[in-house]
Amino acid sequence: MNIMANQPRRLESYVGGTWVAGAREGVPLLDASTGVPVAFIDSSGIDFKQILAYGRDKGGPALRRLSFHERAAMLKALGQALLERKEEFYALSTATGATRADSWVDIEGGIGTLLSYASKGRRELPNTRVLLDGDVEQLSKDKSFSAQHILSPLQGVAVHINAFNFPCWGMLEKVAPTLLAGVPAIVKPASQTAYLTELMVRRIIETGLLPEGALQLICGSVGDLLDHVEGQDVVTFTGSAATGQRLKTHRAIIENSVRFTMEADSLNAAVLGLDAAPGTEEFDLFVKEVAREMTVKAGQKCTAIRRVIAPRSYSEAFIAALNDRLGKTAIGNPADETVRMGPLASLAQREEVRVRIRDLATEAEIVGGDPDNPHVMSGDASAGAFLNPVLLYCDKPGSARAIHDVEAFGPVSTVMPYDTAEEAVDLTRRGKGSLVASVFTNDPHFAEEVVLGLAPFHGRVMIGNRSSAKSSTGHGSPLPGLVHGGPGRAGGGEELGGIRGVKHYMQRTAIQGTPTMLTAVTGRWMDGADTRRDSEHPFRKSLAELKIGDQLVTATRTVTLDDIEHFAHFTGDTFYAHMDEEAAKANPFFEGRVAHGYLIVSFAAGLFVDPAPGPVLANYGVDNLRFLTPVNPGDTLKVQLTCKEINPRINAEHGEVRWDCKVTNQLDAVVAQYDVLTMVAKRRE
Repeated sequence: MNIMANQPRRLESYVGGTWVAGAREGVPLLDASTGVPVAFIDSSGIDFKQILAYGRDKGGPALRRLSFHERAAMLKALGQALLERKEEFYALSTATGATRADSWVDIEGGIGTLLSYASKGRRELPNTRVLLDGDVEQLSKDKSFSAQHILSPLQGVAVHINAFNFPCWGMLEKVAPTLLAGVPAIVKPASQTAYLTELMVRRIIETGLLPEGALQLICGSVGDLLDHVEGQDVVTFTGSAATGQRLKTHRAIIENSVRFTMEADSLNAAVLGLDAAPGTEEFDLFVKEVAREMTVKAGQKCTAIRRVIAPRSYSEAFIAALNDRLGKTAIGNPADETVRMGPLASLAQREEVRVRIRDLATEAEIVGGDPDNPHVMSGDASAGAFLNPVLLYCDKPGSARAIHDVEAFGPVSTVMPYDTAEEAVDLTRRGKGSLVASVFTNDPHFAEEVVLGLAPFHGRVMIGNRSSAKSSTGHGSPLPGLVHGGPGRAGGGEELGGIRGVKHYMQRTAIQGTPTMLTAVTGRWMDGADTRRDSEHPFRKSLAELKIGDQLVTATRTVTLDDIEHFAHFTGDTFYAHMDEEAAKANPFFEGRVAHGYLIVSFAAGLFVDPAPGPVLANYGVDNLRFLTPVNPGDTLKVQLTCKEINPRINAEHGEVRWDCKVTNQLDAVVAQYDVLTMVAKRRE
């Protein structure tokens, strides 16, 4: 299908494994710059209950059969395939009003998020289908009854209802952790820019990389879809607080305790430090950042700076500098490469922003930009949804209300002065919870006071200054590894945050039983579970031969005073507890000179390592190392080494093996315990 044909087309939904058009021609979607129809959208006649059932019955089981690493590989291949088609997405994105730079955030930023989760899935998750959460909880003294928390994929569907401003990123940032968790997704993009989402979903489906039912798309109204959600389903929403609250209180969501995450209106603030006077690097960076956040995507970002909090004595200079910078911003049709800010998404959106500006103007004066007479260098000023950046100033923000409550979702910001750090924190908090705040300062004490004051009211706080200027990702950039969400007015939800985002689509369950049963369920050996000892050293076994619970109990070695002194002089670690008997006895933890902890670890390795070449390829570290009982000269050490976890890599001839290493003395007291991490070949040479 030629998506880029000039003739407007009817968008289709991808449901039940096929592309389906609505029963009616649909509502026209207009190019934001020219007003020319791009597409028609309608979802009437679709069986929404069946969409959910198809995802649960078809997509869910197929995804759950895959391991985390297999799902991660799927996401990587998908991201690479989409990058190959990115120019097609860029070409259509201009109709949304986005410049090339705006589209980069949406298109390649979205694909980058997909690839980031692919990488995190391979690096941070095991090659299994279940996650362990926390340590073993020992419930009996004899270790016969224990517990382990696990996370397993929900067996429902994730319904993602997205906003118009990021038709690609908004979908991919939610779909990536959903699919990695093993849960199918239904995407419902906002109608105004759904044509770009639909194009990307078409290309995703064409790759054949996703199991059938893993991803479905609804173009148009969701009808009675939410009437049929169940307790294993998840609903996420990005949009206005009013719409979000209405969805959150939907009868089926409440009755079935459906997980609901909302990202809503957010009156994000940026604070200029008391130290950042005109002429400082921080002042200049602040001006640049506010201007960027007002003009990127024409201010249509949930993370854009809406409230600018600056020291009163610097406010006049700041307004002048910002207006000067905004005045140089070329506004027009984003198809023109010289344009730096495109139109709003629609004429209706522009009218809504103008209404909000009038609300703000009841408490603040317009000090930059004319909201009613846009000046554009290209495009149709009458048919396009163009709006110049508008800057307001409120001299008494402490007694105002609208500036802390009304969001103009466009290139609009309000400057408000403050005199003390405490006042800056108070003004920022009046936003009642936001996605992000930024603080521009080079004063660590100011940063400490303000950031700790802002943290409970924000999902993210960015500190900007001269040292991070070149490397900073900026105020308005959500990142895959960081939480995206905020308390209160911002919706109270969380997205992204690395693997935190994956866990939102999984159920945490406490599993209780004997260590042997828990080992069988979790795939990780725990103390007290069955073990297996045979004549062959575990290090001689490939992954194909090695089993969880395979164990080696070593010979012994006695630690001498000569050993301790040699190790001290050889390494340079002559800490008094190893070298001075009287000083060591004065220490409350020791009875006299003791062996170095790393001497114990070294001797332990000497006891359990098999020296010949074989399936064990390398030791790449230890986890959770603890020294539990002091070792004195004359103590005799022994090691119990147990295969704890096997994690094969899907695209390599080796995998990771985690070994439980317990070092004991002649009294069977544990002197050291840790996990040894090795790379092991899948097969013997």
